[in-house]
Amino acid sequence: MRTGPDMMLELACGPGPVCGVDEAGRGPWAGPVSAGAVILDPARIPKGLNDSKKLSAKARAGLEIEIKETAIAWGVGLASIEEIEALNILHAAGLAMRRAIEGLAVTPAFALVDGNYAFKLPCPIQTVIKGDSLSCSIAAASILAKEARDRIMIEMDGLYPGYGFAGHKGYHAQSHVEGLRLLGPSPIHRMGWAPVKLAAQGRDPPNAKEMGGDR
Repeated sequence: MRTGPDMMLELACGPGPVCGVDEAGRGPWAGPVSAGAVILDPARIPKGLNDSKKLSAKARAGLEIEIKETAIAWGVGLASIEEIEALNILHAAGLAMRRAIEGLAVTPAFALVDGNYAFKLPCPIQTVIKGDSLSCSIAAASILAKEARDRIMIEMDGLYPGYGFAGHKGYHAQSHVEGLRLLGPSPIHRMGWAPVKLAAQGRDPPNAKEMGGDR
């Protein structure tokens, strides 16, 4: 019985370095989308790797440090608000993934990519649905992507107070709804998102429970 991600998918890819790739931030109303790419050392796999959403903030922070210390190579890429608006969120996520892979100090022979969309990336890929729960490399990439984006949103909270970015990181939350109602959109809000459009028109966006959402 599987108890967490392992390296079986990486081993099945054949010879050459295999990187895991995942993104963070496709669903929020504000902020960039980020992606991580990680080539793990099979002899030094950090304990406790898992889908970043299943880990506590403390566990993610500790694992981020360990991943960066033990991995053969790692990279983080971002796509900006402007790129999200120009490309749409799906293709902006693909751009962030490309940048993460291009930032690796070692060129991968193959990439395992979380999800089911086959992005055009700098190496051959295999998509893996729920890959961050199956592959250690993808899980590691998900942690780096989320930690990098969370830090940015905490910084944005200082630049644009009143929305609660440090707490919800731009996702659906009642404090975010209330901030939009009171202040309207900030420069880092995604103007293509329905709740943000409503706020820009002076109308109340739906509350957090009505919108749902996945962090």
